[in-house]
Amino acid sequence: MKHRIGDPRIIRLIQKWLRAGILEDGVVTVSDKGTGAPDNITLLYLAPYSPELNPKENLGDEIREKRFKNYALKSIDAVRAKLKQAILCIERNPKLVRSITAFPYIVNSL
Repeated sequence: MKHRIGDPRIIRLIQKWLRAGILEDGVVTVSDKGTGAPDNITLLYLAPYSPELNPKENLGDEIREKRFKNYALKSIDAVRAKLKQAILCIERNPKLVRSITAFPYIVNSL
């Protein structure tokens, strides 16, 4: 990890996270070795805010920018109804969902 991340502050922060322990069924287990990861899992260190790596962010953008654009709804019930309509519209359009969420790194990993 140190060869990929040059900032020693970030390395220390990650080391703290790995020593944080595991919460399972309401019991915290802390190990001297840290939480680590099994050999068959590779930890990916992402920036705190990485919308380009989270397809849900793009679905939210689609709804906000195209379905709610220039709307002034009068009640929370109207907002919910509009949101339900927007979600159904997107849900019924697989090509749109694919265009929003099918990043090469996701498609190539399947």
